[in-house]
Formats: sequence, structure tokens, C-alpha cells
Amino acid sequence: MLNVPDLATLARFLSGTDTNSLTNANLLILFNDALDRIHGQILTETAGGKWPYGDTNYSAFPSYTQTMTDSEPFYQFDTEATGTYPSRYEPLVILGVEVQDNNGNWHKLDPISLKEIHQSGTAQSEFYETDGLPLYYEKREHGLVLYPAPATANVTLTDGLRIFYLRNAEQLDDVTTTTVFPGIPSPWHSFLAYDAALVYCGIHKSERVSFIMARLQEREQGILRFIANRNPDDTHAITVKTKSFR
Repeated sequence: MLNVPDLATLARFLSGTDTNSLTNANLLILFNDALDRIHGQILTETAGGKWPYGDTNYSAFPSYTQTMTDSEPFYQFDTEATGTYPSRYEPLVILGVEVQDNNGNWHKLDPISLKEIHQSGTAQSEFYETDGLPLYYEKREHGLVLYPAPATANVTLTDGLRIFYLRNAEQLDDVTTTTVFPGIPSPWHSFLAYDAALVYCGIHKSERVSFIMARLQEREQGILRFIANRNPDDTHAITVKTKSFR
């Protein structure tokens, strides 16, 4: 397990740099870029599994509530960034949607697509056109469309829409704090150092690129295999294909 200062030391060792040639500010950008990339690839490969992946630096499961408006069917996803670090609340993968009725009880909504609505022989504007308690949600670009649209008499409008989702990694905010660790599984913390060193050497020290790239590929493939097979208590664990780096 390597903390962020350890990773900074390793990245500079691999790239033959120091704090002047590879500053803390630039290293932080490279670490967060690497974290985004590996986290995005993990989500791409495993989002359909039964054990959704998330950054371990988050303290709560990713869900949030939104306030609905009477007769309004469309709700844009929350993209707010807050927290000690720049926390990521942008929903990258939707896991489920619920609506609270006027008695305070929550109801699961079923997903539906515009294609499915049209295949039913119904125009989108005519599909559950009478406002009431939503039964379906359609993912459309940057938000959700509810069918039917909520009616004040049937739902709790204030914070009555709940969205469960998967998000991006928790960003690092410095490279000097010894109590901070990347939110990926600990055997692969060094991925960030190798990725940062590869970027630097790709520009300044090409003779080091092949060695660093080979070690980086090992780490990338290793973490993807681990995430894909970390669910041994489920006999239907997902499998993924590993991809070559760049």
C-alpha cells in the first residue's frame, strides 16, 4: 500500500526527475489523470456486475435526491462537485430510480427507452400522458424523463426523486499528505506512479518508455482481472477482456 507521497517518490524515480523537473502541481495533474483513466476503464468493463465498483475514499454510497415539479417529466442529472476533495456526483452509470409517493413511501421505477415506447405503437407524448405517480424512467442524454409526469396529489415533490448511480474517482488534492491513498485496490496503487512517469518520459526521456509501459500494462491488466473476479461468493461472477495499453 502506497500513500500519495510514496507514489510521488516512485514516479520521480521511474522518470529520473526531481521536484524541479516534475513539480508537485504537475504530478498532481498526472496522478488525477491516471486515476480518472483507470477508474473509467474499470467502470466500462464491470458496470453491469452485481458488485458495483466505487472509489474507497468516498464515505457514502452514490445516491442523491432531487425535487420534482408538478407536471414536469424531465429532470437533469445532478453534476455538482463538492467535498473535501473535488467530489464527483456526476452519474456515469444509473443503477436505479425511485419516487416517493404522497404518503412518504418509496417506489421503484422501471427503466424504459424511447425505442421501446415507439415499438409499443404509442407516441412519446401520449405515453402515460395523464400526470400521476411515475412508473417508468427513460434515460435521455443528460437526464431522466418520467412516465407519467409527477402530480402533486400523488407524489412528494420535495426531494421525492432518488437516483442511484456510479461516479468517477475521488480526486487527490495534493501529493504531500501521508494519510491520503488512492481509492483503487491497494495492490495497484503504483499504477498512478507508472502512468505519470510514462507521460513524462514519453515527452522527455523516450529511452525509458518501453520499460515503464510494460510494467504499467501489467498493473492495468491485473487490476481489471481482480475487479472482474472479486466476487467468488457469486457463482455467476462477471468476466472481462483485458485491453492492451494505448
